[in-house]
Amino acid sequence: MAETGQGERLLGKRYRVLRQLSRGSFGDTYLAEDSHRFQELCVLKEFNPQVPGKLALDKAQTLFEREASILYQINHPQVPRFRELLRDGVRLFLVQDYVEGPTYRELLDRRRAYDGRFSEAEVVQFLMQTLPLLQYLHSIGIVHRDISPDNLIQRNADGRPVLIDFGGVKQLVVNVRYQLGVTQPYQATDGSITRLGTAGYAPEEQRASGQVSPATDLYALGVTALVLLTGKEPKELYDDRRDRWVWPEQVELSATLTQVLTQLVARQPGDRYQSAGQVLAALNLAHPDPLSAAWSQPMPIRMQPVVPPPQPTVAVAPVAPYAPPMAYDPTATVPPPPRAVPVQKTSTGCWPALVGLLLTVGVAGGLWWWLDPLSQFGGGGSEVVSPGGSDAGNPNLSEVERTRKQALRDRAVALGVDWGYLTSLTDQLFFEKNPNRQGTQLTDQPADEPLRAEWDAIANRNLDLLEANLSTEARRKLGRYNPTDSDRWKRQVNQLYVSTNALYDLTDARFNQLFPERAKGGFVETPIDQIRLALAQDQVNAMESGANLTEITFQQGALSQQQQGNLNPGGGQVYILNLSAGQLLRLNLQAPPDSTRLSIYVPVPTDEVPHLLADAEQNTWAGELPQSGYYEIVVVSRASSPIAYNLTVAVDNVTNDILNRPDPPAKDN
Repeated sequence: MAETGQGERLLGKRYRVLRQLSRGSFGDTYLAEDSHRFQELCVLKEFNPQVPGKLALDKAQTLFEREASILYQINHPQVPRFRELLRDGVRLFLVQDYVEGPTYRELLDRRRAYDGRFSEAEVVQFLMQTLPLLQYLHSIGIVHRDISPDNLIQRNADGRPVLIDFGGVKQLVVNVRYQLGVTQPYQATDGSITRLGTAGYAPEEQRASGQVSPATDLYALGVTALVLLTGKEPKELYDDRRDRWVWPEQVELSATLTQVLTQLVARQPGDRYQSAGQVLAALNLAHPDPLSAAWSQPMPIRMQPVVPPPQPTVAVAPVAPYAPPMAYDPTATVPPPPRAVPVQKTSTGCWPALVGLLLTVGVAGGLWWWLDPLSQFGGGGSEVVSPGGSDAGNPNLSEVERTRKQALRDRAVALGVDWGYLTSLTDQLFFEKNPNRQGTQLTDQPADEPLRAEWDAIANRNLDLLEANLSTEARRKLGRYNPTDSDRWKRQVNQLYVSTNALYDLTDARFNQLFPERAKGGFVETPIDQIRLALAQDQVNAMESGANLTEITFQQGALSQQQQGNLNPGGGQVYILNLSAGQLLRLNLQAPPDSTRLSIYVPVPTDEVPHLLADAEQNTWAGELPQSGYYEIVVVSRASSPIAYNLTVAVDNVTNDILNRPDPPAKDN
């Protein structure tokens, strides 16, 4: 270990250990800071081959590097990136990205504390978000081997499931010990046995012989879904005496999901689905609306050259040959062709940069089509209705109330707002305001009339908000935004030399102004998050029309330029300039105190220079530019009333090369 000036010890002269995350028979796992990457959090997974002598350790390191090389080829946003194999003295560590968020085990435990569990809609979304990841892993010959609620994290940043703790990593330790001649490679010095797969989640063939295939992972995923749906452990869902599953007797599900889960957890491997694509097809065919196909699309992959994996030196648990149908090509790197862009021209030049849409994760909008909003409510006695429900024609309601509800429906139609979405949005806000009513429904009886009136008032305010802040186009798609939309927006703004960073700055400013201090959605994206996506859609359209995007160019001999404008609450503007490395840039933003935030994004963000400013309260910046290309200046308002601003941009050594514009950058931030 290395010593810092403060006496701190750094592993590999780089990593500062913060705390231990877990214990393992062949090494523990730690949370650490990377002192070479702005104290970025990472995970250090120790591999202790438990072999004596330096020569044996040297050989172990060589074998680890060879065996672990396939892990570095995993290139998917729902798998933490493997960074390097680190040696510190006699210790070996695998360094991996850190994912912030609760495990699905922790999420389930929270639900259990309130006698709850995951709904069918949530589990359908969970499957739709996880299956494309498995499709990708299996296509490059990797079987996870240990899928369970403990090894899936709901990432705080976007709510997507992230797969951790590959069982194949444990297999690496066993392989290395086997090649070093250890008599019992699965047994640690303390006598514990390393088992690949979690009891109850690993199928019989894996537990008995170590045999794995894509169907092995799909079985474990199916059991995980059943545990989330029932809140019970696998042993409670299987009757050993009768040798059969008993979960169908413990949870009510749609016929489609019941059939899918039955085939996922079939005892015989040949009776299961053989690929993740088959499962996706089974779910999509049951609901052949356009949104279903969108849910099956994978997240965009970080594009890197794919190196053929090396042949394993020891095949302890060989993977069966597998060639799944792929819905995408993970090696494709051809950029979209450049096209002309309508931007507002002034005497100055650069395009907005792209920083990460916070909305790009399986939004629950489509899931409202999986379940009839009223199917969960039964009859008998007084009619039970959803707070919004389809009760405009209910004869048990007064004529005044029926007229009020019909007026709501008519207004939603006129504004292009789907009634199912408006109901879900209003339900969310109604139950947040009346948490004591959560889990119950209103009746059509006089005692519930005040609450029904309150629901209608909330629905009317929602329509006011949607009418005032969204275009007709954006309103019409509410409830149906999904991950493919964010992928499309990224391509659109990239063609404008704008990054998703800039797009999200504008979107967030508007959303936060409409919903101040609202927490991000939880496990399932909420109806309010659909409004965030709709705002992003309008911002993209505004960029393409030039309404919120200005290119700054300089006249011959001019070294500075002023931009003036007015920003409504939550409004923003993006400026782009095509500049060269080494030029000196000076910015000054004049606006009412504490009313704006300023960002400056570089052409190609790196770990060392991700940006020059990001959402900063300061209003001046000066310095030498580190790269050549389009820089983005983003100004957003945090004021509660309209403000005027004046932006002065000065650049030394101006070169007017606007006609030699570079290709749009393929930014992924």
